[in-house]
Amino acid sequence: MATVTYDKATRIYPGSTKPAVDQLDIAIEDGEFLVLVGPSGCGKSTSLRMLAGLEDVNGGAIRIGDRDVTHLPPKDRDIAMVFQNYALYPHMTVAQNMGFALKIAGVNKTEIRQKVEDAARILDLTEYLERKPKALSGGQRQRVAMGRAIVREPQVFLMDEPLSNLDAKLRVQTRTQIAGLQRRLGITTVYVTHDQVEAMTMGDRVAVLKDGLLQQVDSPRNMYDRPANLFVAGFIGSPAMNLVEVPITDGGVKFGNSVVPVSREALSAAADRGDTTVTVGVRPEHFDLVGAGGEVSGKSLTKDAPAGLAVTVNVVEELGADGYVYGHAEVGGETKDLVVRVNGRQVPAKGSVLHVVPRPGETHVFSTSSGERLSD
Repeated sequence: MATVTYDKATRIYPGSTKPAVDQLDIAIEDGEFLVLVGPSGCGKSTSLRMLAGLEDVNGGAIRIGDRDVTHLPPKDRDIAMVFQNYALYPHMTVAQNMGFALKIAGVNKTEIRQKVEDAARILDLTEYLERKPKALSGGQRQRVAMGRAIVREPQVFLMDEPLSNLDAKLRVQTRTQIAGLQRRLGITTVYVTHDQVEAMTMGDRVAVLKDGLLQQVDSPRNMYDRPANLFVAGFIGSPAMNLVEVPITDGGVKFGNSVVPVSREALSAAADRGDTTVTVGVRPEHFDLVGAGGEVSGKSLTKDAPAGLAVTVNVVEELGADGYVYGHAEVGGETKDLVVRVNGRQVPAKGSVLHVVPRPGETHVFSTSSGERLSD
């Protein structure tokens, strides 16, 4: 097995002055599952293809273990890639597809058969070994593509949106299988997806890219709890974090009719920049509903009703145990969309008005001008 290092790796496509990947710096541990995630055009697939040797590196270096592979051809990098479109040979059986790379490498037939059967057992494909790809479902074809990578016993797995052609239910099932398989095999894996739920549920660490620049690399939990900037805050989480620009006031920020306390460090950092407003981020589950008497969780906030921010309910998603209210509120003279998680057994009616305040200690404070995180 091996580590993977992107050392200020840069890719500039011919005819362009702006890098598709700009000085990417990531150190991936031996046996780690790292997910590259971001919107379309952010450079995640280019980063993977640079590691695979399918794209030139115009600056910096890429290393697998102690070897500098920056300018090595793909065949010499000891990697195996799983593509979005499976790339199976239609005229070959499952067994032939899985063993083809070994056959080309001159491995004897007995060893090929043994490795194919071992991989098929892991992937629950034993009964399909003599079938052609057209006789398989999408999920089974994807497992064959995985098997073809496994039999090569590479140092690194590269996966480029391997689940995007599957239906929603199968995607959830297959991502669990891939994550479990990777942990069992212990092979260093770099996985590309645009789906942040996939990233958060599969990766040991997640790297978020935007416009070719690395925004943050961290564990899923840390990234959810402490996003480094406004982009990561808005991208990671489903539903997304609510981001509201609010004025700074004595002791905190003005949130509707309430003053919400935020850290002194965040306020002083904003003051040093000359900012009079900050952007506060609140996850949907971190809003408290305020009663007509200004009470939340049995504690009086104010004697004047109503406190907090008035949210008009547009749509309610009922998910059983939980419900998500999609509504809008007037903030600083502008209409702002908000999402609030509520008790699934006590959902409000469409058109009704809720009053909400952020839960103390669960707010995220960002500079409105630069987007960087100000709170601890």
